[in-house]
Amino acid sequence: MATERPLVVATDETVLDEILRVAAAAGCELDREPDLLAARGRWTRAPLVVLDEEAAAVRVGLPRRAGVVMVCKGTPGEETWRRAFAVGADQVLRLPDDEEGLTVAFADVVDGPPGSPGPVIAVVGGRGGAGASVLAAAVALEAARSSPALLVDCDPLGGGMDLLLGLEKAEGFRWPEVRLSGRVSIPSLVEALPSRGALPVLSCGREGPGPTPDALSAVVTAGRRAGRTVVCDLSRSLDEGALAVSAVADLVVLLVPQEFRACMAAKQVLRRLSAHTDRLAVVASGRSITGASPSSTTALLGPPLLATLPPERRLAESLETGEFTLHSRGPLTTTARAILAAAQDHATPAPPGYAAA
Repeated sequence: MATERPLVVATDETVLDEILRVAAAAGCELDREPDLLAARGRWTRAPLVVLDEEAAAVRVGLPRRAGVVMVCKGTPGEETWRRAFAVGADQVLRLPDDEEGLTVAFADVVDGPPGSPGPVIAVVGGRGGAGASVLAAAVALEAARSSPALLVDCDPLGGGMDLLLGLEKAEGFRWPEVRLSGRVSIPSLVEALPSRGALPVLSCGREGPGPTPDALSAVVTAGRRAGRTVVCDLSRSLDEGALAVSAVADLVVLLVPQEFRACMAAKQVLRRLSAHTDRLAVVASGRSITGASPSSTTALLGPPLLATLPPERRLAESLETGEFTLHSRGPLTTTARAILAAAQDHATPAPPGYAAA
């Protein structure tokens, strides 16, 4: 997080109100000055300068710097561009039409300089009731033990990830209250969510809609950019949002019970996933009634067998009472660690401009 706050210099009250509204939505605190002369002391120190064209009309000989945005109310005219050039503006944005561009600028300041991108892990059941939500929660909880993480519920018909984690009465936003598109400020989002220990959870609700594809994409992208391990619990219906997540995920884990019928159902899921990603792995759960090995069972599917997940003692009872806990040497924890290690091996390299945090 930058120690200095963005500097706003705006004379037009209408434009100023728009700037303040966008900054508040991005969770960005501002410093304000009435004109460029008064702003001289902060001009070079502020991580971002936002000014309107009226303020830019006053020339006070300030040094050139990067990170200057000029905003205007109408279509920029010749005089607008002349003023923008005079103050060295990188961008000229028309509000409210170009609101997303200003949101991105503020969110960049809130998030701070980009660090190493975090891995994105998606978990989906090979058949209904396979336990994918439980496994996703275990992976996220284990990830949060050592680094920032975020658990995202992508299944509006799953009953709510908050319920699984005993957070159903915790204050905070669920997907029905979250309507996002474009750039998301992760610090602001995390502050608004219920948490299980260090793990913020964006859950579907018992009522209301689930995430839109745009909102889901915005949250996952923001979490990755902020360096968090983002764990997504996907619905087997694999709607547009779920497929978009699978396309950007560093690893998609298919949880398949060791049953022939479950493998046949999983093949249908894989058929859709394979059109969007090849970063797939299988976790075989339960025990085979016929005595077949996990590798022979999952050989029917194609993707590599990442881990086996035998039944965990008293898990059903703890889930029913809302006391879901991970045992340090239990099957869920062991499998979660294997998934996290595999995701790091598959992780997308940092793009140019990223540096280790």
